[in-house]
Amino acid sequence: MHHAFPCGHLALDFAGTLRARRDDRPTEMLGTPADLDAWFREAGVTDGDAGSSGADLVEAVAVREAVYALVRARLLGDPYDDEALDLVNRAAAVPSAIPQLTAAGRRVEATPRQALSEVARAAVDVLSSNDAALLKECGRPECTQVYVDRSRGGRREWCAMQTCGNRMKAATYRARNHARNASPV
Repeated sequence: MHHAFPCGHLALDFAGTLRARRDDRPTEMLGTPADLDAWFREAGVTDGDAGSSGADLVEAVAVREAVYALVRARLLGDPYDDEALDLVNRAAAVPSAIPQLTAAGRRVEATPRQALSEVARAAVDVLSSNDAALLKECGRPECTQVYVDRSRGGRREWCAMQTCGNRMKAATYRARNHARNASPV
């Protein structure tokens, strides 16, 4: 698997394809049309390659940034940007791919615009539902992933325990040991 899906939500994981946004050099996970096709496939939006072109990639990155802008505005309690709203709504208005029943089971083939429509609709759903109040940004300073916190008491701190949670706990452990070893007895 080329891509990671720590947020557990289609639109939030898509927004997270630009990793470490606050770094001087964030990590772009959608560098080529093939990366975009792989993301759609690995996210379960399509079962095969969507056949993305360079223009499809440019559109997908624009929608990703619009989704992130809307999510970020929601987190900060700011009004939504009209251009971001328009872009996400236009992408969501594209008809969905139609699943087909084959001898092997269910199969979804989609154009890049149909696949992107699924992502945009997921963004509309999360930002217009009760889940919007549960949005949180990962507590690891270098990470900018946003997730829906459905944990007991709303106490989840990281996008994923396997990555950011482990890193933060290890850093805390090292700092505690360093302080303990550095203090005179």
